[in-house]
Formats: sequence, C-alpha cells, structure tokens
Amino acid sequence: MTLGAFSISLAVKDIHASKAFYESLGFSQFAGELDRNYLIMKNGNALIGLFQGMFENNILTFNPGWDESANTLENYDDVRAIQKQVKKAGIKLETEADENSTGPASFVIMDPDGNPVLIDQHI
Repeated sequence: MTLGAFSISLAVKDIHASKAFYESLGFSQFAGELDRNYLIMKNGNALIGLFQGMFENNILTFNPGWDESANTLENYDDVRAIQKQVKKAGIKLETEADENSTGPASFVIMDPDGNPVLIDQHI
C-alpha cells in the first residue's frame, strides 16, 4: 500500500509564532492562508501543516496521489483501496470515505497511542 506524501499537521496556539519558529529552522510557506489560520511549511521533502483553532490534536497526514511538492503522481493507490486494506487488517475507522465515490476523499484511523492518522486524497 502506497500512502503518498507525508506531513504532520500541528494544532498550534499562535500561528504567527509557529510560522516564525519554523522559518527559523529553514522552512518556508508552501501553501495555505495565514488569514484563514492555516499554513503548509516546507523544508526540502519535510512538510509541516500549521493549523490554529481547527482541531485539538496533532495529526499524522498522508496524501495518496501526491508527492511532497503536491505534484500528482502517475501511479498511486486510491484512498478507497487503502481504506479497504486497512479494514481487512482489522483497524477501526474513526471516519470513513464513501467507497462508491471517486476523486477526493479521506478517512481517519488512530494509532495504538491515540494519535490520529489522516489519509487525505485531494485528486
């Protein structure tokens, strides 16, 4: 199973302070809108999402169909196919993608320590 680009989505208290902190570590704004309280910061292949007031916990995020520069991959595992494999493995879904749909979709699972894992396909 190929999960796609990986990033960590951080629930931040002050997006301006977080932006400045990660910029000091060599990250630059890759996507997002500061006035909408979310940014995607990039340093090489590393991606960090900064989200103020959108969710409570940090989230591990995978984007099927994308590389770390949000370029569409020619070959990738669709989120619904990944979801079927996850179900087959006996992992409980917190949210579920409609398996009869096509295009963008997502689902959430929890790792054994309670960390949310978002599989979020944008194409």
